[in-house]
Amino acid sequence: MTDVTREDDLLAALPTVSRSFGLGEVHDQLFLAHGLMNRNWRLETAAGTYAVKEITDVPLPKVRRNLAVLADLAREGIPVPAPLFAEGRDLVVEVGGHGYCVLPWVDGEHVQGTDLTLGQARDLGALLARLHTGLRRHAPGPLPEQAPATKVRDVGAADQGAAALLGSLPADPVTDFDKAATEALHDRRGLLARHADARPEGEIPAGPYGWTHGDFQYRNLLWQEGRVAAVLDWDRLGIRPYGEEVARTAQVQFGVGGVFDLNRIAAFCAGYRSVIDLSERDLADAVKRLWWKRMTDFWQLEFYLDRQDPTFGEMFLTDEALLNWWTDRADEVQAAYAAR
Repeated sequence: MTDVTREDDLLAALPTVSRSFGLGEVHDQLFLAHGLMNRNWRLETAAGTYAVKEITDVPLPKVRRNLAVLADLAREGIPVPAPLFAEGRDLVVEVGGHGYCVLPWVDGEHVQGTDLTLGQARDLGALLARLHTGLRRHAPGPLPEQAPATKVRDVGAADQGAAALLGSLPADPVTDFDKAATEALHDRRGLLARHADARPEGEIPAGPYGWTHGDFQYRNLLWQEGRVAAVLDWDRLGIRPYGEEVARTAQVQFGVGGVFDLNRIAAFCAGYRSVIDLSERDLADAVKRLWWKRMTDFWQLEFYLDRQDPTFGEMFLTDEALLNWWTDRADEVQAAYAAR
């Protein structure tokens, strides 16, 4: 699907979206091609500048639930864009089989973790903890009596997954990517065999849990003048262990170029633990479960093969290098996460 076709969806829906949200005359529009999942536009209108999202991969009732939380968080001074209400106080307008929501446009830049100072990394950890405490007060629903179970994939299933992906790649690789992906999958099978006894025990993670953002990382953070100006993309708001989100955020934010920036991981975790006192044991459990998840899944390569999008292919190779680096330095990584 080309970008022109993708923009045509909004062109057809734009009059209804603009009228429903009270945006007035649209002066200019820009399709934001860098989104990995949902489709987004920047609109200049008579009423101001807005971000419009066409929702493609989340059920609309869930989107409405998630957007309703943002207004409460914004009132507490947490940097989230409060969504606009449409006619009838709806947060999502449906046009032509698609759902659209509108939020104020926030200027800023996406900053990868290694471009943050240690102080900014610490502040980012504290902000994540503030989000978690804010979501305790403005939860969109009750918590279960125990943390949700998380599937812990076994080595046999992961090895079969790697073998199936090898069968989907050319038997005689020609492109550099196919060669690198084939080699990476063979290496992964060896890694799985060597670390089969390190599989985490049980499916109930340790530590406190609650409502979490679900994808708190640089692609969804806008920075202005050294501070986070907006936390974006709340599609994955859900109930998880806090340690899971801390571990994943640090990995995505500070795992750059196939290595971890351990100093910034330590600063980030110290900032988080200055607000919410996660124990070292709980963090260690979360980090081990994340490592095992990365060891046993191949989602980036699966997305690449399904969509032929080179972005996912690059992510697969970079994360594969990180997995090997992480496995070789597991004790150093655990020590960084335990920092105060």
